[in-house]
Amino acid sequence: MAQFSAGILLYRFRPGGLEVLLAHPGGPFWRNRDVGAWMIPKGGVEPDEAPLACALREFEEELGIRPAGDPRFLCRIRQAGGKTVEAFALEGDLDTRAIVSNLFTIEYPPKSGAFREFPEIDAAAWFTIAEARARILASQRPLLDALEADLAG
Repeated sequence: MAQFSAGILLYRFRPGGLEVLLAHPGGPFWRNRDVGAWMIPKGGVEPDEAPLACALREFEEELGIRPAGDPRFLCRIRQAGGKTVEAFALEGDLDTRAIVSNLFTIEYPPKSGAFREFPEIDAAAWFTIAEARARILASQRPLLDALEADLAG
């Protein structure tokens, strides 16, 4: 597993306030998890790859849509498992019904000898900051704090 990832925190303003786009990971491990399971679209930075290039690539691979605009550096965090995530903020919009994720293959059920494909992301949704705080992985909550601070100042 890559120890350095990069991703994009897409946000928009609605009459009800600030909303952020979060992705729900696919596969059997995450199937029945909701609260504390959502995350920003992100992935491992390849050797000699710039973090922003990785963030754009991963966003497109996981959601099937290339984000429009120029993401700006937001922050770097260390997740609970030790992985470092460099995040970029981008104001924009996206129809969550239009996402098409790339697939990954795992042995499932475990030790069965059967391999199945699953989407890397099985859903994406817009959340208010309060909703996002409940839904996002606990170790990614600092990304929401950084976005709010960035937008305030």
